[in-house]
Amino acid sequence: MKIALASDHGGFQLKEQIAAYLQEQGIDYRDFGTDSEESVDYPDFALAAAEAVARGECTLGILCCGTGIGVAIVANKVPGIRAANCHDTFSARMSREHNNANILTLGQRVVGCGLALDVVEAFLQAKYTGGRHACRVDKITAIEKKYCGQGMPGQ
Repeated sequence: MKIALASDHGGFQLKEQIAAYLQEQGIDYRDFGTDSEESVDYPDFALAAAEAVARGECTLGILCCGTGIGVAIVANKVPGIRAANCHDTFSARMSREHNNANILTLGQRVVGCGLALDVVEAFLQAKYTGGRHACRVDKITAIEKKYCGQGMPGQ
């Protein structure tokens, strides 16, 4: 397993704590930045990490910003990505088991480090169960294919 890890300035400290956790657990990761708390544009970093997951260079991704929302929006624009913004372990586990999420997003200003690491652990340990959920994930993929490279109808 290799994790794509990225943040903006608002999620930098949380990303660094997650990186230390991954190292302690012996989990390989690639850090797509940022490398400080200096103001940056989150789409640049979220996109690079999401593309690495979509290309299969990384198995899963973890993205951080102030709320986790901005990086989730960016990541979900990349075909093949199902990013879930989770702030509890149940949602993190279900996002993998039922929705086959491949990116977890977290908000540094929303969750503390202890809870965030529990959420990361739940996300990484969970496995997609398929079965009755597969047709729903297939429908998500069909919607993605329908609109990939297009604007909203009527634009």
